[in-house]
Amino acid sequence: MMKGLTKLIILAAVIFLVCIPVVSAWDVQGLTIDPSGSLTPNTPVTVSFNVAFAASSGYTFPAGSDLVMTTDLANPKWTYTVVLNTVENPRNPVGGPTLDLSGFELSYASTVDESLSVTLEGTAPTVATTTNQTILDVHEVDSNGDTVTSSEVTQSVLVINPGDVQAAINNENTNLTTLRSDIDEKSAIGVDTTDAEADYNDASSKLSSAKARPATQYSDAFNDIAAAQASIDAGETALDKSWAEMVVANAQGPVTNADGIIAWFKGNTSTANDPQLSSIVTEREIAVSYISNANDFITNGNYDQARSKAQQAYNEGNQSYTDALARQYTLTHGTDIIGMVTGIFKSGVLVIVVGIVAVVLIAVGIIIYRKRSSWDELG
Repeated sequence: MMKGLTKLIILAAVIFLVCIPVVSAWDVQGLTIDPSGSLTPNTPVTVSFNVAFAASSGYTFPAGSDLVMTTDLANPKWTYTVVLNTVENPRNPVGGPTLDLSGFELSYASTVDESLSVTLEGTAPTVATTTNQTILDVHEVDSNGDTVTSSEVTQSVLVINPGDVQAAINNENTNLTTLRSDIDEKSAIGVDTTDAEADYNDASSKLSSAKARPATQYSDAFNDIAAAQASIDAGETALDKSWAEMVVANAQGPVTNADGIIAWFKGNTSTANDPQLSSIVTEREIAVSYISNANDFITNGNYDQARSKAQQAYNEGNQSYTDALARQYTLTHGTDIIGMVTGIFKSGVLVIVVGIVAVVLIAVGIIIYRKRSSWDELG
């Protein structure tokens, strides 16, 4: 009975040991990529690294696993050396995007100090658009054909399509030219362009920097281009804001003029209660409220709305000033003949009078014509 139980325990232990997956321990060390940084297509690239193996389960690497290395480089060539107890064992170079080393080649007893020295040579691939490419991927594939992702090592590099860089520079140069034109246009009508000029100069400097970048710094070139775009956008915004501020400031002019005449009305006892003063003041207050609204729009960044509201303020303020000026003239110079004539034109009375006179003249003309004709017939 005891012997049978002992056999079952031993068998279970064996099955348990067989079911335990073999875990390897290896590490990529000293990885270098020359040249470093971003790459352009067809640039020669050299990748060097070591793989250090640490014994696990009695072996340096599982006999049933593979150590697989892949790359996106064009025309790749792998040169590697297996180092056993400091003794180098060079292998024949291998071409192609994948280097697959089996456990048969890499599995040694744990007493062996094993490492792998690898050099990969190739060229940066051609890309339709700027994108990250995998320069090196090292992973283990176990006896079941599954990738052991926990130990996978991947190194990517940005490969630049030079056409993308030039196209981006050309696009921002067009935007920069537009900003220059907008600055000159607004400067001609009196808009303060100081901030916009500073942004323009900054964008121009960033684009010059992008153009001068070598191939290995094309990622920095894209950063320069992005910074240039941000400065151009900031310049257009600054210009838009300054324009709105100028229009609002201009709207204050008629209000200030109206205030001067309103003060004259209120400062004289004979005009302080003038019946037309109330409407003049109301027009002035409406203009002031429009200016306040315009300033709120500026604060909120709604510059188009600010200009529109400022124009309303200007019109209302100008109406207040014009009405106040006309009323002041009437009060200080007597009857305003010009104003009366203007009023007649506005009311349409003159049109009616002229129409009546024209009808009368036409009727008289017809009568005279008929009389002359009758005299001619009588001889």
